[in-house]
Amino acid sequence: MAMDGTGQTWFLALSLIPVFAAGLLEDLGVGVSPKHRLLAAALSSVLAIILFGAWVARTDLVGLDFLVAFAPVGIALTVFGGAGICNAFNLIDGLNGLSATIGITVAVALGLIASRGGQPDLATWGYVIASALTGFLLLNFPWGKIFMGDAGAYGIGHLLVWVAILMLDALPDLTPWALLLVFFWPLADTVLAIVRRRRSGKPTDQPDRLHFHQLVMRAIEIGKLGRGARHIANPLATVVMMPFFMAPPFVAVILWDNAVAAAIAFFCFVVLFATSYSTGVLLARAWRKNSGRKFIYGLMRQKVHSLIPYLPEYKG
Repeated sequence: MAMDGTGQTWFLALSLIPVFAAGLLEDLGVGVSPKHRLLAAALSSVLAIILFGAWVARTDLVGLDFLVAFAPVGIALTVFGGAGICNAFNLIDGLNGLSATIGITVAVALGLIASRGGQPDLATWGYVIASALTGFLLLNFPWGKIFMGDAGAYGIGHLLVWVAILMLDALPDLTPWALLLVFFWPLADTVLAIVRRRRSGKPTDQPDRLHFHQLVMRAIEIGKLGRGARHIANPLATVVMMPFFMAPPFVAVILWDNAVAAAIAFFCFVVLFATSYSTGVLLARAWRKNSGRKFIYGLMRQKVHSLIPYLPEYKG
């Protein structure tokens, strides 16, 4: 699909309305449930499909490509993926600067890939989104003077995923595996949350405090800075995580037209993500267990010392 500059920008803005409105109502305290926000995100993707006439029509997987070649399947996959990434950006919005920095990284990666593929208008969209998020970041990081909210997180997710879908439609050499690398961190964290909550018997839309970024923040706060230093641990965790969420999009820019290499890189990052998270959880449990033993031992020792003066041997 050839892009014609600002002529298509209004389509993107119009498709944003349902999901942005649902997020804004939630931010204003109206109480829009996660399910209804997800439905609004799906509606935004449906609008984008109607306005642009584009959807995911290939995956670089032989069996799945056969299915998505059938338009209803491709459209369903697009709506599901678009809504999922919108929700993913909302889930990662848990630290000062985290969602914005990831959004900037994704937008710049999309812009670079579009430039390499000869689509300057799509590249411009990526760079404009990155610039807008940079302006927001100046006030959000490190002290959180303003926040993205549900409207901002869902909105950014919708804009970015649809720039990616339009790129896939316009660039025949672009492999979908590269786009999975571009969106790796939001997708990985969301899949992890779903698996984690189902294994614990909780609803998948019930929030918890076990996201990767929350573990990193608590490790910094409790393990290094001490309790009561959340205002420092929060932005510092974003800085610590930067190499992790910036690496997959960087690789995607290099391997944007190499399906095999991009797929291998994607699965390597999956293993690294899962291993890092599992190791972090094990270390956290070991630390808590050890701290608990030390605390109990300290109480017992204090109690014994307080009783020593009253023992017969002591009175001697």
